[in-house]
Amino acid sequence: MIRRPDCSSLSSQLPPPGESAAAHCERLIQRLRNEIAAGGGAIPFGRFMELALYAPGLGYYTAGSRKFGDEGDFVTAPEISPLFARCLARQIEQILPHTRQGEILEIGAGTGALAAQLIEALAAAGVTISRYRILDVSADLRERQQERLRSSTLMQQGRIEWLDEWPQAPFEGVVVANEVLDAMPVERFRVGSERIEQAWVAWEDDRFVWRHVPASVELTAAVTGLGGALEDGYTSEINLALAPWFKSLGACLSKGAAFFIDYGFPRHEYYHPQRHMGTLMCHYRHRAHPDPLVLTGLQDITAHVDFTAVAEAGEQAGLTLLGYTTQANFLLGTGLISMVEQSDPADVKAYLELTRQVQKLTSPSELGELFKVMALGRGIDEPLIGFSMRDLRGRL
Repeated sequence: MIRRPDCSSLSSQLPPPGESAAAHCERLIQRLRNEIAAGGGAIPFGRFMELALYAPGLGYYTAGSRKFGDEGDFVTAPEISPLFARCLARQIEQILPHTRQGEILEIGAGTGALAAQLIEALAAAGVTISRYRILDVSADLRERQQERLRSSTLMQQGRIEWLDEWPQAPFEGVVVANEVLDAMPVERFRVGSERIEQAWVAWEDDRFVWRHVPASVELTAAVTGLGGALEDGYTSEINLALAPWFKSLGACLSKGAAFFIDYGFPRHEYYHPQRHMGTLMCHYRHRAHPDPLVLTGLQDITAHVDFTAVAEAGEQAGLTLLGYTTQANFLLGTGLISMVEQSDPADVKAYLELTRQVQKLTSPSELGELFKVMALGRGIDEPLIGFSMRDLRGRL
């Protein structure tokens, strides 16, 4: 077993949490310890990740710590620049007229920045949104979203709604999920000489530790189904929740498109021999590190997205793959350059800031290549402008 430090014994490379944060960490640790005890001494990593992120009132996304922006743990594209939302709005503008209801459903709306910017950009383009719905499990983030959107005309008209679960009735419109799939709990596996092993988490010597046990039948079948020969010791992750999640989405979306923006790869790149330690990554105060067993409840835990699996899950749910490309190509296809050209280069300070934002969103060394955009939909026949620069569906 590999020992890992808990929240009171951190590597010097990570800043220590404050007193209240450490106390919060200890409360979640106790919640996890109780679950481990009830499970006979260990739980699957997927369950550990689920509780670390989403345990009611204690998980990273369900408690009140600041997560986004300079004061949080990471920054997302809407916080980097409103250009991101303006480009996405142009893509939505192409789709909404083909739907009767003209609704938008955003999943995991973060600070509400993307919602506010989309609503503003679509209003400026004369596009009518009948209703903007937000599905978010975090009560704390809901409060921040409501505060962010308080001055919106749509909010004042009662046309912004928060949901606890998927819509009960099918709707026509657009679904937006920006950096949502990477935060879904995953199972971690290791290829053994005779069988697939599954990573579980136990509590020993006042800290969480790894245990590897024979993988469940479901996990073994899923890993075997990846294809290719993975060498002994190869370690990675797999999301077993994609199929039921997309089944729920497919039952909701009667006509329209769903856009997924996240960092990840097609399957042949995700499970490349050189990526033999997987993609699991944690984010804490703008520092990235690979240990999910520390800072419990105080750090984000993510895994890159297997976009081949996303496409398969969507198609199994009755949706059609409408496009797949890099974030840079998507933003260029939806008019990023023309937006920059409309700015005033004589305003040197503002223009330099705008070009910095564009570089952050599109550069291969920043978000431009690692982040991908995938669209799945139903009843949409015309080519989408976001994939007009380069459509990479053939690489899936």
